[in-house]
Parts: sequence; C-alpha cells; structure tokens
Amino acid sequence: MPRPPRSAPGFAEAGGAAPGLAKAQGGKQESKAEEPHYHGHRDRLRARFAQGDTLPDYEFLELVLFRAIPRRDVKPIAKALIARFGSFAEVISAPAERLLEVDGIGPSVVADLKIMEAAGRRLARGAVAERTLLSSWAAVIDYCRAAMAFAPREEFRLLFLDKRNRLIADEVQGRGTVDHTPVYPREVVRRALELSATALILVHNHPSGDPTPSQADVKMTRDIVAVAGPLGIVVHDHIIVGRDGHASFRGLKLI
Repeated sequence: MPRPPRSAPGFAEAGGAAPGLAKAQGGKQESKAEEPHYHGHRDRLRARFAQGDTLPDYEFLELVLFRAIPRRDVKPIAKALIARFGSFAEVISAPAERLLEVDGIGPSVVADLKIMEAAGRRLARGAVAERTLLSSWAAVIDYCRAAMAFAPREEFRLLFLDKRNRLIADEVQGRGTVDHTPVYPREVVRRALELSATALILVHNHPSGDPTPSQADVKMTRDIVAVAGPLGIVVHDHIIVGRDGHASFRGLKLI
C-alpha cells in the first residue's frame, strides 16, 4: 500500500506528529517552564524595599517569611498574622505557641520571627548601652518599648546607672500576670547596692496597651524612692510602656 505524501493533512512536517498535537504539546511545555505567580511578586516587593519604599506591616512581614517559606504564596499567611495579632511588632513578639496556631506557620517560621524580635531588641539596646541615658531619652524610650511593650504578661525591669548616668546593667526583676507583677523595694535597692549603682530607672509594661499608671504603680514607685533615697540612690524615673505609647512618672510629676 503506497505511503501518503509528507504534506498530507494530519502529519507533522518533521516529527511524525500531527501539527495540532505538536502545538498542544508545545503549549504544555511552556506552562511547565513558567514560574509560580508569587515569584514575580517577591521580586517586585524586594525591589520596592531596596528602593526605600515604606511598606505596610503585612508586606514587611512577607519579606521575613520569604526565606522560611520558599515555595508558597505567603501574602495570605502574612495577612492572617496581622489580623490575629494586630501589627508587625505584635506578630514577632507573640508567644511561639500562639504563632503556631496560625495555618502555615511552623517551627522554622517561628524561629525566624524570634530572631527578628531579638535583633530589634539588640539594636535598640545598642543605642543606649554606651551613652549617658539622661541625654538620650528618646533612645531609652525606644529600647523600653522594643523590649517590653508587646509582652503578654507584666514585666518589671530595672536599668542600673553609674554616677555618670551610664548603663551598668539591665535586668528583669520579675514577671507576673497580665495585670500584676510583685515588686519588693528592698530587693530592688539591695541589687542596686550590689552593682554599685547610684541611680535607677524603673520600667514595666501594661499588656492591656494603656500605659496610664495605676494607684498601685504610684505607691510601689514611692516606696522604692523612700528606701533608695537615704542610701544615696536616685530614682530618675519610672516608665510604663504599652502598645498605645508610654507614660513617664517624672513627666507626670508623680515623683
């Protein structure tokens, strides 16, 4: 039986396949080579960041998630985190067990977020470590907020200063519940004497977000001042930090 001519319909000119079939296969091969849609988004977001664009919290969070989640669109995860916790700062400060409750978040993501949190604290602390604290008050406030403002429980922190008002030590003296931390004035002063500190800055947080001092806060501060004063230790201020800002006892004329 004679073979049909090479130009007969239904046969490829070179490969033995029908032209229609060859086109379909070519289209399939091209779709395989295409990158997932989110790859272009990642490149654009990185470029905007490099150009100095101010990114909203969820996009900045996406940048952090890119490394830990390389093969998935992370925008929905970033938005879910912001919706759950409120802001970038609150996301990286959230307890690990609560972060793991969000769909798409695993141990590697939590580790990256906690590295980011620790880096922020270290950066803020570096701004006050070698300075006279009373002449760099904005840096002190920034450090206190970075260290404590978004903690889920109350913490009481002491900044011990030398006679030149330089930082000797920064210590968390106690952690309590969502609205109370026990503080013992004599223990505070005893630790100051051990470190040869001549001045103190008291700091604690209000997890509720509102930094307004309570009557218990005022009484505790005055008790510490009363014990420290006769021993030559000055309490420069008591700072309360929260998500909504900070309060200074010195500024409020409470000490």
